[in-house]
Amino acid sequence: MPFTYEYPRPALTVDAVIFGLDEDELKILLIQRAGEPFKGQWAFPGGFVDMDETTEKAVLRELEEETGIKDVFLEQLYTFSGVDRDPRERVVSVAYFGLVKPAGIQMAAASDAQDVQWFAIDDIPELAFDHAEILDVALKRLRGKIRYEPIGFELLPKEFIMSQLLKLYSNALRKPIDKRNFIRKIKKLGILNELDKKRRDGAHRPATLYSFNRKKYEQLKEAGIDFEI
Repeated sequence: MPFTYEYPRPALTVDAVIFGLDEDELKILLIQRAGEPFKGQWAFPGGFVDMDETTEKAVLRELEEETGIKDVFLEQLYTFSGVDRDPRERVVSVAYFGLVKPAGIQMAAASDAQDVQWFAIDDIPELAFDHAEILDVALKRLRGKIRYEPIGFELLPKEFIMSQLLKLYSNALRKPIDKRNFIRKIKKLGILNELDKKRRDGAHRPATLYSFNRKKYEQLKEAGIDFEI
């Protein structure tokens, strides 16, 4: 039997912050809102939590409904509860954070989204609601994640050259990185397999290809590292 509360309560929503690496450039997934408020503006995929689901199920459902993307591992990022963050009513949002490889992912805008696109971190359009704040928190989480957990397995192709890994870290930290020092430290972790293959990168001489040592990668991810760049 439904229960009527004496006092008003806030609504609960979820948002999905999805990072990807496309053409060696760190990008973020956004949808263009199909309805009010903020119709036509860009935002993170998300929506209201149904009465019979957890926030974890809700964010995966909304992500699939609005973008077509499914089977993504997401971790909880932060709870945003600014009093005026939604002009419709009092809304609290639980944001989630994930890393994916955009290549091969089939996307299709649907539900409350009229479009879905990847945007470079340095070329983000004006965002709806308080999603600029959510993005800032997510970027800080990504930069912090680099220190205690290797990143790259979720973002880079199966085989990659060292400059791609270097550029991923440089993009995430949003600063230049000393190449020689980076290579020395990343190799010392033991998470890379040097392959007997080369790839030509533009006009430069052929570069050695690498892959991640999955077992070592997962061990370090589980144990945590201190990878100061």
